Amino acid sequence: MAADMQGKVCVVTGANSGIGKETALGLARLGATVVLVCRSQERGAAALAEIEQQSGNDSVSLLVADFSSQRQVRRVAAAFRQQFDRLDVLVNNAALSRRHRAVTEDGVELTLVVNHLAPFLLTNLLLDRLKASAPARVVTVSSAAHKGAEINFADLQGEQSYATFGFGAYSQSKLANVLFTYELARRLEGTGVTANCLHPGVVATAIFRDTPLWLRVGLTLARPFILGSAQGADTVLYLATAPEVAEVSGRYFEKRKPVQSSPLSYDTEVARRLWEVSEALTTASGPAAVGD
Repeated sequence: MAADMQGKVCVVTGANSGIGKETALGLARLGATVVLVCRSQERGAAALAEIEQQSGNDSVSLLVADFSSQRQVRRVAAAFRQQFDRLDVLVNNAALSRRHRAVTEDGVELTLVVNHLAPFLLTNLLLDRLKASAPARVVTVSSAAHKGAEINFADLQGEQSYATFGFGAYSQSKLANVLFTYELARRLEGTGVTANCLHPGVVATAIFRDTPLWLRVGLTLARPFILGSAQGADTVLYLATAPEVAEVSGRYFEKRKPVQSSPLSYDTEVARRLWEVSEALTTASGPAAVGD
């Protein structure tokens, strides 16, 4: 059962389409104040108008940031902090998959940045708002793709190998989401802020639009057997709102149920090391990741 979200402030990243948009719509229908974080002003504004119309909730706003830029992540966090003194739910949803390796303006591999470092940075920049609003929740969208991955600290950014159409980088970033969630939950013990992650199912979204033509054709043919975005958002909304998981933290969910993630995801030493590397990669080009 979902809670009444009246008076709650929720942030959803990657909210102009797919799972993010459906999550934002669901939260708006429950009465929450919803902040959409989108890469495009135009697409974000269109999503905002649609969410307001479908939900009947006009407490929806838009912040624009390209998550490949740490500067823009910091800017959107600062803008949120100026507008809101509380944050009840943060949904880290924005993600991408790229066939060819690319490097961001900060000199870091693109998939790692958008899928892991950006939510790592944004969450840390907003932690004080979350703690001040406790009980509060951080929900991060991972993927079952993490189960075949490892964190290759010797080649974290794929400089030596970026094979299989970038799927290795994508899988590693999804494992990073799980490790980040578990380590965050440990660090938040006693604060009233929970951190959970999930596999949304195999969902028909645009995340794999940069894959080879043959794979896109295969995905198109498989579409009747693939979940829609609303179905993909179901577990996200459950973790963001359901009273029965209000005190559950540090878990990986699928179809609203806590399930086992990969064995490597429970390695606390790997999680600690990844956190330290992530701090280093997000503080090199700006203020410390834990404040503004």
